[in-house]
Amino acid sequence: MDRSIISCIQKVVLYETKARIYVVGSNTTETQFRVLKIDRTESRDLVIHDDKAVYTQIQIRNLLTMINHGNQPKDVKSDAGLIKTISAFGIVGFVKFLEGYYIIVITQRAKVAVIGPHVIYKVMNTAMIPIPNDTVKYTHPDESRYKKLFESVDLSSNFYFSYSYDLTHSLQFNMMPVDYVSNSTDLGQSEVYGIKNRSAQKYLWNKFLIKPCKHILHTDWFIPIIHGFVDQKHLCIFGKALYITLIARRSIQFAGTRFLKRGANSEGYVANEVETEQIVHDASITFLDRTKLTSFVQMRGSVPLFWSQDVSTMVPKPAISLDQKDPYAKVSGHHFNQLLHRYGSPVIILNLVKKREKRRHESILSEEYKDVVEYLNQFLPEDQCMRYVDFDMAYFSKRKNIDVLSRLAKIARQCVKKTGLYIKTMKPVEEKFWDQEELIGFHGYRNDYGCLQTGVVRTNCVDCLDRTNTAQFAIGKAALAYQLWALGVLPKMDLEFETDIISMLEDLYEAQGDTIALQYGGSQLVHRIEGYRKINPWTAQSKDILYTVSRYYSNTFTDLEKQHATNIFLGVFLPREGKPNIWELPTDYYLHNKDLAGVQKIFRKSYSQWWDLPVFRSLPLPYDQKKKSEDDSAVEKFHDTDERINHFNDYYRPFELTVLKNHFTMIMEHSVRNYKPKSTKDDSPFSLRLTDRKHTTNPNLSGKDSTLSTASTGSDGSSSSSEGMDMEGNFSLSDSDVPSQSRYEKKIENSSSKWTMDPSYGLNICPPSKHDELHYARYHQIGDQCCQPAGYTKKDTSPVEMNYGSFHLKYWLPLYSQYEHGGSLKTGFMPENQPFPESVCLVEINENEGSEEVNRKLRETFHIDDVDLVLKLRNHRKSLIPINSNITANSKSVPYKLEVVRRYQNVTPKRRTIESVAQKETVSIKKKYMELVNRIQKLEASLPELDKKRHNRIIVEVESLEQKLDFLSKRLNETDQVKWKGMFKKNPLW
Repeated sequence: MDRSIISCIQKVVLYETKARIYVVGSNTTETQFRVLKIDRTESRDLVIHDDKAVYTQIQIRNLLTMINHGNQPKDVKSDAGLIKTISAFGIVGFVKFLEGYYIIVITQRAKVAVIGPHVIYKVMNTAMIPIPNDTVKYTHPDESRYKKLFESVDLSSNFYFSYSYDLTHSLQFNMMPVDYVSNSTDLGQSEVYGIKNRSAQKYLWNKFLIKPCKHILHTDWFIPIIHGFVDQKHLCIFGKALYITLIARRSIQFAGTRFLKRGANSEGYVANEVETEQIVHDASITFLDRTKLTSFVQMRGSVPLFWSQDVSTMVPKPAISLDQKDPYAKVSGHHFNQLLHRYGSPVIILNLVKKREKRRHESILSEEYKDVVEYLNQFLPEDQCMRYVDFDMAYFSKRKNIDVLSRLAKIARQCVKKTGLYIKTMKPVEEKFWDQEELIGFHGYRNDYGCLQTGVVRTNCVDCLDRTNTAQFAIGKAALAYQLWALGVLPKMDLEFETDIISMLEDLYEAQGDTIALQYGGSQLVHRIEGYRKINPWTAQSKDILYTVSRYYSNTFTDLEKQHATNIFLGVFLPREGKPNIWELPTDYYLHNKDLAGVQKIFRKSYSQWWDLPVFRSLPLPYDQKKKSEDDSAVEKFHDTDERINHFNDYYRPFELTVLKNHFTMIMEHSVRNYKPKSTKDDSPFSLRLTDRKHTTNPNLSGKDSTLSTASTGSDGSSSSSEGMDMEGNFSLSDSDVPSQSRYEKKIENSSSKWTMDPSYGLNICPPSKHDELHYARYHQIGDQCCQPAGYTKKDTSPVEMNYGSFHLKYWLPLYSQYEHGGSLKTGFMPENQPFPESVCLVEINENEGSEEVNRKLRETFHIDDVDLVLKLRNHRKSLIPINSNITANSKSVPYKLEVVRRYQNVTPKRRTIESVAQKETVSIKKKYMELVNRIQKLEASLPELDKKRHNRIIVEVESLEQKLDFLSKRLNETDQVKWKGMFKKNPLW
């Protein structure tokens, strides 16, 4: 048996003396301590010592006392020898610019998700503390600017970590056993293996920060941190808790901002590469090895070619240019080899770049991309080939009668079928499970306890932001249907829009899209999911305009500084005294393409074998999962009660006081509490909701975009042939693969349809028996009686009987009054269109009697002595009439109904929300227009300076091009002298 190792350092305290910094780390129970000693007398170097010893609480107190006494000045009687600097939750790493080193610690954190017993935290605040003391500190004039650049990468914005769960890997990788552990039997009766995975360096954002002392310190001192997005929601299905978690991991390779990082570098890493994992697990059981798990992984990334956009010209959409020719797809081969290494096969490429344009812009990329994939596929077996699917999403979204989401749903279902998803069950899966109709054509690597995902869906548009996020939502929606079906809570692979569960999923992907768009593009999403569904209100147009202007401003004026900050944070550029500073470099091209700078060489063994042989042999399984060994994981033996593998204590924390209402699982967004409409009693998240919101005319319904984007439209005459197509690409659709009709075409028969739970949970949803209802009523009555105030007694309030034939009164008040459920006065009304009973309770009231007399008569008639009860009348319009004035007479056919409630019972507290200024204030069109005019005037004022910069940049680029041309002419002369034979039809210059 194996368990993940919990970091034994979850609390950190820094103490300072004049000569050293002492870092004391402890576990959550403060029973085990470790100590770091950092020398403060070194002005440039990092001198750090870790004795690897574990101290008890008494030992650490004695050690700190001894250090305090040893550092006190002899002539001063004070406790100034050892000063406590700061308390934190972990060390991010160490960094150096032109002066001494700094230590970075996490001072605030917040829980954002739980996966089984593993808690995921978000970094809320950090502290950057200089290590050298003031007496030896070396000063440099550029240090403050480098420090400011480093701190502009806000660690409190979308950075996440966990003490026991490896966020750099997928759930499937983390659940895979290590080869050594799975094949070993060298365990005692009370021993278990503890495993700690080696972090995936591609998604480890503090990789550079832990590099100075990575091999010196114990691994628990550092916390692996990812950058991207993490969110979780609670899905309640008949009382069973399911957690939907969305994790987005940004890559540290070729990272940067929108226009400055396009395409790929020479190593095959692409810009804006993000891995998205959608996890759905049964949260009613805490531990992952005893519950059902499902996950689905997809990714986004820029087109893996050498291409860029010239931002020197101030236009909203700069021209796309292919910078280098790559006739044998070397860079693309490196990139897809990485995908096969991490995900296996098949790799499904969903290309959303435009194809139909009056003027060639995005179609340049689309054509070259398709040629590259076809070239690389000829060297792979047919069953392992990459699947290329192109879908001109922008073109179809402008068509008036085309539903983009329905077309994407067909593609998404086929993608999920081709790659499969990760499924882990508690019991061995029988063969008849795979023979069901829903799994026809479903791939993936099947095992005894479920299935492994093999392959990945790679989605891209030009920016990999707006269109890509909507397509990823469609794929996630298709995957969610399979995940819920595998968990046994969905009877068929069909999830409708306008249901609580799809609203939850849409919110998750919208939040992810906004986060990634802010990180890469400088603004939130411009085109949203509801825009492609064509249900967004007309007010979305003004927001899209503002987001477009904000993105344009960010790309023009602030992206360069963000790029410098990212290069400093990730260690792409290392400041050196006597060398040019990063803001003095004309370009960072050679920093991200180290082979061209001469720093490293990238060899290609063959022009046809673009994949690594070990990776190819492991297909369709991912190589890093199939060969998960001790090299990828740290394996240790522990006693089963050891604190480092005791996930029960780490999650439930029985050693500290916990307030239930403040617990994370109680404040998590809930499908019933946050998404179910207040007006319905149906708690099922699969029921269709007829929302009350009324959308005004949407510009998209007329086939026009909701933004002022200058996107080129499709060519004339091409709509007739394209609108009839179901899907573009090389997928074949069967009748069973076609999704159901949309909610606009499907007739809603019953909004509260019945859903069944899988027999593996032991639940069979059916109406309760009479015996169970009586038991429930009995215990409900006992509970209500326990909640009554002291001295409360039940009154005998049997109805007063009078002859129905003696009706001569002006007020008809039918009321079946009796005290039930612990004394609450329950009023029963007669159903409509039914005759009155023979005996009713009648009250005679004169027209001149005031409200006090009417109230007194009603209370005496029905024996209502409780002063906290309020009497009200409801008329035939179902309006409540307070008894505080003269009441008009009614008739026998339309009687009043008496309602008795407790004081303040009808008052429901409002939700405590904070309205943003943008939502609260009404901004006029004129004000928005003036803001745009002011911004344009500022841009025009900066044109002379931009022209000067552009001129200088052109001079530098011309010089660079001349050097490249000289180099190419030499190579051409050399290749012309050699006769090439064999497979090469042209000379391989690169």
